[in-house]
Amino acid sequence: MRILITGGAGFIGSNFARRVLDGTLEGVSKVRVLDKLTYAGNLENFTQQQLTDIDFHQGDINDRDIVNKCLDGIDAVVNFAAESHVDRSIGNSSEFLATNSLGALVLLEEALKRDIPNFVQVSTDEVYGSISEGSWNESQPLLPNSPYSASKAGADLICRAFNRTHGMNVKITRCSNNYGYYQYPEKLIPLLITNIITGKRLPIYGDGLNRRDWLHVDDHCQAIYKVLMQGQSGQIYNIGGGTELSNLEITQVILDHFQLDETIIDFVPDRKGHDFRYSVDDSKIRNELNYSPTINFEIGLAATISWYEKNSSWWKKIKK
Repeated sequence: MRILITGGAGFIGSNFARRVLDGTLEGVSKVRVLDKLTYAGNLENFTQQQLTDIDFHQGDINDRDIVNKCLDGIDAVVNFAAESHVDRSIGNSSEFLATNSLGALVLLEEALKRDIPNFVQVSTDEVYGSISEGSWNESQPLLPNSPYSASKAGADLICRAFNRTHGMNVKITRCSNNYGYYQYPEKLIPLLITNIITGKRLPIYGDGLNRRDWLHVDDHCQAIYKVLMQGQSGQIYNIGGGTELSNLEITQVILDHFQLDETIIDFVPDRKGHDFRYSVDDSKIRNELNYSPTINFEIGLAATISWYEKNSSWWKKIKK
């Protein structure tokens, strides 16, 4: 299989590409990456040898010329390309709609013209909104609360329409919060880790009680691969990590690792429209595709902390 990974120089996309290159995810003979290289796309997410093995193209998924060039000879598209930070979407919503919704539309239209036989749209659990108790399954109505999640929900609906209207083999994944190596340090876990390493205080929104389910990026990549290879056309697959923690609880785990106390926490004004809790029911992908996360959260978090400690040259220039 020859795959195009859009947004493949970002956090999750680059992890997926590396797992394909190192043979962890088998059955792919060619990897092509298309990435706009905005602030979160970074070629330093790859070694020089990996860049040699990847057919890399810099460009925007809204650019039909570059998209057509990248689709040449491709059997499958995995669309990671997205503006993904909720805070940024509040102040610059149009950019999120342009990339996340309209960009997905361009990819679908051009893939349809070329009869690309396999298309995976990587989405998010945030399209469901917020849930106070229980968990969402894939039939839950979409009730996004931020411009970011609304733009991702729009892409999901466009994907559904192309499957129903044109019979395209389009599949959607909706994951919980990711953590792991090469994550941009504006996100909670790398922000906390890198702030501690550099002697800065830890900003926590509101009272810190907002809850998320945490998924290691390697487990997420394994799940996406399962959907790519075995998922059913037109289906949606929730991907959970199985570890639900409040922001304050995860902060405490990281503080404990560094043997620090909560006196370095600063509670800051809450984000507008901040969703309180996300939780997905991922029994569908577990039962139908024999997937389950394998990385224990405490072990995965410790390894993530160690990675940021050892790779300060990667994140210090970004933080600066």
